[in-house]
Amino acid sequence: MLMEPKYGSGLKFALMTNREIANAFRELGQLMELHKDNPFKIRSYSNAYLKLRKMEEPLAGMSEAEIGQLDGIGKAMTAKIGEMLSSGQMATLEKWREKTPVGVRQMLQIGGFGPKKIRAIWQGLGVETIGELSYAINENRLVELKGFGAKTQEELRGKLDFFQRSQGQFYYRDLVSPAGELLEFLSNAWGGDIRSELVGEMRRACPTPSSIDILTTASQADFDKLDSGEESMFRFIETDGQAIIKASFDDIPCTFHLCTADNWGSKQFRHSGSESFVQTFAGRFPTLDFRNLPDEQAIFDRANIPFLPPELREQEWGLDLAIAGTLPELIESKDIKGVVHAHSTYSDGIHSLKQMAEAARHKGYEYMLITDHSQAAFYANGLKPDRVLEQWQEIDELNEEMAPFKILKGIESDILNDGSLDYDDDMLAGFDCVIASVHSNLRMDKEKATQRLLTAIRNPHTHILGHPTGRLLLSRAGYPIDHEAVIKACAEEGVAIELNANPARLDLDWTWIPFARECGVLISINPDAHAMGGIDDILYGVLAARKGGLTADGCLNARGLKDFMKSLRS
Repeated sequence: MLMEPKYGSGLKFALMTNREIANAFRELGQLMELHKDNPFKIRSYSNAYLKLRKMEEPLAGMSEAEIGQLDGIGKAMTAKIGEMLSSGQMATLEKWREKTPVGVRQMLQIGGFGPKKIRAIWQGLGVETIGELSYAINENRLVELKGFGAKTQEELRGKLDFFQRSQGQFYYRDLVSPAGELLEFLSNAWGGDIRSELVGEMRRACPTPSSIDILTTASQADFDKLDSGEESMFRFIETDGQAIIKASFDDIPCTFHLCTADNWGSKQFRHSGSESFVQTFAGRFPTLDFRNLPDEQAIFDRANIPFLPPELREQEWGLDLAIAGTLPELIESKDIKGVVHAHSTYSDGIHSLKQMAEAARHKGYEYMLITDHSQAAFYANGLKPDRVLEQWQEIDELNEEMAPFKILKGIESDILNDGSLDYDDDMLAGFDCVIASVHSNLRMDKEKATQRLLTAIRNPHTHILGHPTGRLLLSRAGYPIDHEAVIKACAEEGVAIELNANPARLDLDWTWIPFARECGVLISINPDAHAMGGIDDILYGVLAARKGGLTADGCLNARGLKDFMKSLRS
């Protein structure tokens, strides 16, 4: 909408509301506070925000003189308001935005998370994105900062969770519980005669789904009965002849695909695979009719191929395997024999070495490789050599106490900037297993990052390459690497590659698993657990590994202790 302003030269401008102008001053004050600039100006901009957002008379309809007479609005601020009314921007604000990383600016949108605390995390931990903040909280790193404690960290976790839920994508882990609750709610409301099951991204175990998709034999009338209000939360739409219901559950977008019992199988197949997979499937069998089939197995029977697990219905290579009769028996959680990559209170874990070991044993695992951070990771209380020896002594004592369960002496050694590892050769040789990971100087080009990893892989003490790209899903793409060169080097050196099972990482990306296995590289599904509950993240690593066609035989820690040790740099 354009209007002729009273203020300024009479140029036409897009209407800006008082709230938008007020918010610009608020952001300017916050950014200046982040950089510890002039406190008088910061206070004046904050006061302007409080003043302008409450005004009822539109600033856009006021003259320069009228704006200048407002309480607390001086000459310089009047000019800034005029600038925004004329152009929709404020040069001073743009200058401060350019000085501040985008992710840090996004943190200002988290309710109750002010500039002082953001600055402490940004400057103290080097955290510059929402995803890095989430990961730092999960690794218990904020409690060491001045002004933070366990309670403050937990409060921020809740605020961050709310913020992330509104951004359109979710970690798979965060939708599992709501999806189960929704299905249980529908079952209780409708009874056993109506069938409802997950389809779409959730059924394929996509790492970052955008919604919960459910196939149901319910009708529009059944949905109407769920709401007693005047306006139903369930919105019926029809697209390309497909009847669907749109809704929101616990602030999560939900899509219900309506079908009948007679065509359940056809619809389940149609809505489970990715769009490209379903189209490829139809193109491979152009003469077959897959409509109106009551059971999904009938789809594959009609095509005369084995049942294809939903996780493999992402790309066409899964279909190629089924047609060729070489479909692998995918790995399952029960195949994992040992917890590889876990942290304790020796570095930045929440629970003690003994607690972590007891939790792993209680969950049925045969062994645990403890891999606290190495000395270069000062931010994570990395282990100096004397503390390594102290931990080894405790491991020896616990192994006598907990036999036949075994704690292996490991370390997550930082890959330093030149690709070297973080201890001398004598100390590295004392570990049962070394996971080599990059944690610092992440802003590298492809050539630098690849060479750094290759140098670490060729170090004779490296057994597993940890989270190869350093990515954090939904926030940090990770440093670019030549995946083929890295994987081939691992094959040459007998180094396994970690699939970091933390739902915020899932790195190595599942799409590279087929190539890794073709080269003979073992994949280690590691929880990177910083607490006892973190061990359960192995489940999410297994789901991601299944998308890449991984079998138990191709997984390093699906092997018993003796075979695990034998397979290191085999």
